[in-house]
Amino acid sequence: MGVMVPSEIIEKRILFIRGHKAILDRDLAILYGVTTANLNKAVSRNLDRFPEDFMFLLTQEEFKNLKFHFGTSSWGGTRKRPRAFT
Repeated sequence: MGVMVPSEIIEKRILFIRGHKAILDRDLAILYGVTTANLNKAVSRNLDRFPEDFMFLLTQEEFKNLKFHFGTSSWGGTRKRPRAFT
């Protein structure tokens, strides 16, 4: 049985993107206890299970904006645009 994550931890990771509350792939991976790479591999293998209103890839401009607001060091050197899950 998995450990329950306190709602405060989840709430801190929720962002407002394109008019939707969303969580980035790196934060979702942390909550599930997997690497971001493994989460994205699983998503890529099952794209038909993720409709556009549930998961989308950030645009380059959205990614730049997030890096500006949060600082580049917190992104761990990632160069790929993250996915967002609503």
